Amino acid sequence: MSNRAAIHTDRAPAAIGPYSQAIKAGNTIYLSGQIPLDPESMELVGGDIELQARQVFDNMAAVCHEAGGSLSDVVKLNLYLTDLDNFSKVNQIMEEYFDEPYPARAAVGVKALPRGSQVEAEGIMLLGD
Repeated sequence: MSNRAAIHTDRAPAAIGPYSQAIKAGNTIYLSGQIPLDPESMELVGGDIELQARQVFDNMAAVCHEAGGSLSDVVKLNLYLTDLDNFSKVNQIMEEYFDEPYPARAAVGVKALPRGSQVEAEGIMLLGD
């Protein structure tokens, strides 16, 4: 018997490839990368990095909720940015969504992201102690 289950919610964008929004393995939830797609239209949210970052974190929060947790349960976060000049703006938005102690994090500059997004985030969430 497997202790692994796919997590899916209509409140976050559907997967745009052969992957799950998240996978639960025991008490650990592996959150797939979220880009700033509107879950209803599946269209990329406007070009402003702040709007895009908020949509990314809203999408991630919806998947966390469906898995039985919240962004407060995220222990590791990876951010991908197409322009590292946006690093401080994304940090400011992140502070609106996450509480201290903040998750461990990496922020990586990349050449491009799916659908022309400027930001993507993936993470690991831990439920219960």
